Amino acid sequence: MGYKICMVSDFFFPNMGGVEEHIYNLSQCLILEGHKVVVMTHNYGDCIGVRYKTNGLKVYYLPIRVFYNQSVLPTMICNVPLIRYIFIREQIEIIHGHSAFSALAHEAMLVGNLMGLKTVFTDHSLFGFADASAVITNKLLQMSLADCNHWICVSHTGKENTVLRAKVNSKRVSVIPNAVDTCAFTPDPSRRSKKYITIVVVSRLVYRKGVDLTAQIISEMCKKYKDINFLIAGDGPKRGLLEEIRERQGLHDRLTLLGSLEHSQVRDVLVQGHIFLNTSLTEAYCMAIVEAVSCGLQVVSTKVGGIPEVLPDDLIYLTEPNVPALIKALETALEDLKSSKVLCPYECNLRTKNYYNWEHVSKRTEIVYQRVVHEKVKTLQEQLWSYKTSGVWPFLLVASLCYLMLAFYEFMYPREYIDIAKDYNHCKKKNKEKVF
Repeated sequence: MGYKICMVSDFFFPNMGGVEEHIYNLSQCLILEGHKVVVMTHNYGDCIGVRYKTNGLKVYYLPIRVFYNQSVLPTMICNVPLIRYIFIREQIEIIHGHSAFSALAHEAMLVGNLMGLKTVFTDHSLFGFADASAVITNKLLQMSLADCNHWICVSHTGKENTVLRAKVNSKRVSVIPNAVDTCAFTPDPSRRSKKYITIVVVSRLVYRKGVDLTAQIISEMCKKYKDINFLIAGDGPKRGLLEEIRERQGLHDRLTLLGSLEHSQVRDVLVQGHIFLNTSLTEAYCMAIVEAVSCGLQVVSTKVGGIPEVLPDDLIYLTEPNVPALIKALETALEDLKSSKVLCPYECNLRTKNYYNWEHVSKRTEIVYQRVVHEKVKTLQEQLWSYKTSGVWPFLLVASLCYLMLAFYEFMYPREYIDIAKDYNHCKKKNKEKVF
């Protein structure tokens, strides 16, 4: 019997990124396994209301204003009626939140816990412990995960980081890596330039992705090598820095900025390149390097966070996160490429398929779901005691207020009055039966 799962995050299509791809691909595999999956996120411009994706994946684009960096304002109480309505309407059993940056995920998990539902959280990022933003985020994560049933991290480094930051029991944390659709990310060497060597960057153009390092590398490499071009896909606040480098050094014909792309367009960009460059300053897994290897590119990357766990040494050039080390690694990759000391692109694709695929990820996630659904429902007293361990006493008042609001809405708008949504796949089966 399939579970009814709600994936919750501020980050989903049409926004692009590793979290968005993870939620979408995991949802598709779970649907194929017979589970009901819906996605809850905030609206993206005109994309508001209910939308359907492939295989009947229902997405709720909630009419909530974005506060900062594609995340909603973390009020914890303002969206309680809407979240409760969706959980009841879709008969949700498990809430699966994604990303520590997502305020909506934390809010939905709090509401779900108070409604007696099971909660699972996947952490996709690494954080420090010293700067102000990290301290605030870590404390928020500690509060939010205090009553979570289970945690998932995408790397062992990420697990250690999450256990330390959120002060959770390591026995309740599983490591399930990301994956890539190797059938969609296939090599095509004929698309590569015969005259120039193309270095590709696909990333959000933000500080933690090391865009400052990328800018310096472009400047140095273009001065030193005349047969190198850079192709950059992605958008963000650091795009202006790259545009400034291009204007100042007259690199209009050697540095191409494609801006934000649809996920379906990423493969067409990757196959144009010979080398993929990743300059991240912090990374729990990095989906982009796996997609690049699947397309047959040589990967040069910083060895930060969980990146050293992702690929074997013969598929990646790992280096320290500084300009001299990255340039040296790029030059090594260039020498290997010119002397044909590189693996066949199609062999890279085949090896990636053996390492990572979404069927394995979904089956391991199902095991987590099977574990949490059999756990007993905590009373309000037990939940408040769990939140008390975070050390933030005012959060107990927030949780209590949410509980009172849920009780109020249960009285004013009982769940018996809420229409239950029809299952898309069930309706599809019925229609097939009528045809035959």
